[in-house]
Amino acid sequence: MVTHISPSDRYERASKLARFTTEPRREGLINVSSRAEETMDIIEQYIIQRELKPGDALPTEAQLCTDLGVSRSSVREAIRQLQALDIVAVHQGRGTFVSNMSLRPLVKSMVMRASLGTDSFTSLREVVAIRQVLDLGLARMIVSAMAGTHHDELHELTGAMVEKAVKQEDFADEDIAFHRGLLTSVGNQLVEQLTSAMWIIHMAVIPDLPAGDRDSMVETAQAHKAMLDAAEAGDVEGYEQAVDAHYAPLLRTLADLPTDEESGSQV
Repeated sequence: MVTHISPSDRYERASKLARFTTEPRREGLINVSSRAEETMDIIEQYIIQRELKPGDALPTEAQLCTDLGVSRSSVREAIRQLQALDIVAVHQGRGTFVSNMSLRPLVKSMVMRASLGTDSFTSLREVVAIRQVLDLGLARMIVSAMAGTHHDELHELTGAMVEKAVKQEDFADEDIAFHRGLLTSVGNQLVEQLTSAMWIIHMAVIPDLPAGDRDSMVETAQAHKAMLDAAEAGDVEGYEQAVDAHYAPLLRTLADLPTDEESGSQV
């Protein structure tokens, strides 16, 4: 028997889990949400219950105070925090609207978290591991969607990557465009946003790694071509092998670098 849960109930359950997993534990104390946080929850419920979509307008500040039974200061602080989370957007002179709810806040917080770490190489290893898990986890979906097709624009990108690799030129722009092209075939916006977010974090926290040698760059570029060929051929195993080959040069470089503890022990 399937139990149907309303959007409001799903939101409330997710909010409780989010608070449980993100709020710091305080021995002997009970975490009590501030009035602004409670108002944030109420406004989020308001958006869900009225099935508002990105671009839809919220009531005025005064109307929200009346409708929700909260103070003007609580509404202002809640809107400010919701804006920081990209849940709402405030346009001067026009009002407050439901935002696109992108993963931008996640990206910013993860970049900051990685940047504050004591070992930048460890941070990069963690990000690369997540990217590899995502790519392998999406293998069957991508291959299923692309089997029996041919994508000229993606072949042009992999060709450009190989050409640049031979010249030891950076091909980061072609790289991200290639992965976005693969994900477009899946038709899952959240997956696209999450994968793009991990790429941005990867590029933002990458330290001054030793320059990649020509062979490693060519190996990486050719692995992208192998991923595309396998996807279009409907070869899941071949696609997964190509994903591993794609990360192999970078993982070798990271494996040769000392961790922060190892560097400290040599002082």
